[in-house]
Amino acid sequence: MIKTPTNPTFAMSRRGLLMASGAGLAASLLPFGTAHAQGTGTLAMCVTPEPNAMCAAFNTASPVAVVSGKMLEGLLSYDFDIQPMPALATAWEVAEDGLSITFTLREGVKWHDGEPFTSADVQYSIMEILKQHHPRGRSTLASVTAVETPDDHTAIFRLSQPAPALMYALAGWESPMLPKHVYEGTDVLQNPANNAPVGTGPFVFQSWERGSHIIMGANPDYWGEGEPKLERLVIRIITDPSARAAALDAGELHLAGDGPIPVNQVQRFMDSPDFQVDTRGTEMNNSLDMIHTNMRNEHLAKLEVRQALMYAMNRAQMLDVVYYGLAEMLTGPIPETLPAFYTDDVPSYDYDPDRANQLLDEAGYPAGEDGMRFSLRLIAPAVGDTYERMGQFLKQNFRAVGIDLDLNIADIPTFIRSVFGDYDYDLTMYPGSVTADPTIGSQRFWWSEAVSPGTPFVNSTGYASEEMDAVLEAAAVEPDTEVRRQLFVEFQQIAMTDLPILPIARPIYVTIAAANVENFLTGPEGIRAPYGSLAFT
Repeated sequence: MIKTPTNPTFAMSRRGLLMASGAGLAASLLPFGTAHAQGTGTLAMCVTPEPNAMCAAFNTASPVAVVSGKMLEGLLSYDFDIQPMPALATAWEVAEDGLSITFTLREGVKWHDGEPFTSADVQYSIMEILKQHHPRGRSTLASVTAVETPDDHTAIFRLSQPAPALMYALAGWESPMLPKHVYEGTDVLQNPANNAPVGTGPFVFQSWERGSHIIMGANPDYWGEGEPKLERLVIRIITDPSARAAALDAGELHLAGDGPIPVNQVQRFMDSPDFQVDTRGTEMNNSLDMIHTNMRNEHLAKLEVRQALMYAMNRAQMLDVVYYGLAEMLTGPIPETLPAFYTDDVPSYDYDPDRANQLLDEAGYPAGEDGMRFSLRLIAPAVGDTYERMGQFLKQNFRAVGIDLDLNIADIPTFIRSVFGDYDYDLTMYPGSVTADPTIGSQRFWWSEAVSPGTPFVNSTGYASEEMDAVLEAAAVEPDTEVRRQLFVEFQQIAMTDLPILPIARPIYVTIAAANVENFLTGPEGIRAPYGSLAFT
C-alpha cells in the first residue's frame, strides 16, 4: 500500500532483491512471530543515525526528535492541514491584538515519576529551557516575555509583539514540556534526564544500549484513553541502509521512517503486499538538502565563487543519480511544499559550467597547468548513503571547473563539533528542517543573531546582512498574512542573490511499515509523533 497525497513522481526502476544480511536482535528483546492483541506486543522501529541525546529541547537533530517525541509531549499536536489539535493543552485562545495566548491545560496528567503536570512546568519549559537553549527557540519564542500561571491548569503567554509562527511550533518533538521539579536548580545542559527523560508521553524510558537499541515501556498512567496500545517500543540502531532493508524483510523491524533504506530498493517495498509505504509525515519537518558555505574562507567569501558553485552543479542529473527520483529540486530556501510562502521569482542558476569558469576567472582564480584553481573541504554527517553519493557527484562537477573537493563523511559528534563548534569546514551539507513555517525553521540559517558557537543547526556560515535581518525580523512579527508572504518572497530573493547557502533538493522520504501495523502515520509529525495509538492489527 502506498499513500501519496502530494503525488510525487517516482523515477524508479525495479532492482534486484537485497541479499540477506545479519541484522538480528536477541529474541529475548523482541518476541517476533507471535500474535499481538490490542494493548500488548513489542514493536521494533529504527532510527538513524544514533541520537546523541534523548531530549529535543536542547538538540533538534532528527533522530533526537524521533526518540524524544515518544516520551516528551508538547502543548499541541497537528492534523495533516497543519491545524493545531489538543495535546497537553485542551483549548487555547489568541488575543485579537496577538499579544497573548491563553492555554487551558489538560487535567490529571502525571509525569513519569508520578508528579502532577501543571502550568509551572509550562512556564519553566518556555522561559528557562526553550527560549534559552533550543536551537530554534531563540527566534520562535523571541517575542514571549512571560508565561503567567493564574492557576495550575492555565498558562498565559505574554508577547512583546505578535508571533504568527508560534502556534506551529508547539508539538512535542519541537517544543517539549519538561518537568520543573527535575530541572530547576541544576545545570540543565548536563541534567541526567536529558538521556533518560521524565516526560508525560505514552512511553517511559527504560534503557539505552549505545550502538544497539533503546527500550521504552508503556506508561501505565498515560492520559490518553486506551493508550498506549503497545506494551513496549524498541528503537534499534542500524547504521547501514541495506541492513535496515534486510531487517524489514526478516520481520526484525516493523517500522522505519525518514528514508530508511537505499533509495534503489524503495520500489520493491512499494510492490510488496507485506509492507505499507507512505510519503506523508514530513509536512511539519520539510527537511532540505543544502550546501552551507563557510564565508570565513577567502574563496567562499567572494560572491562570484558561490555563484560559480551553483552553476557548476548539475542538479537535474543529481535527482536521478543521487536520489533515484525521490527528490524535488529546490529553487531557493523554501520548498514548494510550503505554498503559502513559496515563490520561484528568484535568481536562478541552471547548470552552466562555462559560466562557472568565467566567474571563477573574474574572481581572480585562474586555472593552473593541471586545470585546478583551488581546493575545498566538504563535510557531511554519516546519515545513510545519500551524502556519500552526493559528495562523489559534486566532486566530479566541481573538478570540471577547476575546484578540487575533499570529501569527509563524519560521525555525528565530529560533524557537529567541526561545523557548529570550531567552524572548521569549507562546505557542509546536512538535512536541515525548515518545518511548517520559515520563522521557525529557516530563519536560524540566515539570521545573523542566530550565530551561536557550539549550538548545532543554526547559522554557521558567518553570513550577516542588515537587509536580510530586517526582512526576517519583520516577517516573524507580521500578523497580516499577505504582507508576511511578501516578506518571505523578499527573503527568498535575497537568499538567492547573496548565496551563503546553496539549495539542492527536498528529499522525498518514505516510511515503511509491516502490513500488520496501524496508525504509524497519523499526522504531519510522522515518526516523530508520540505513538500512543500505534498498534498491531
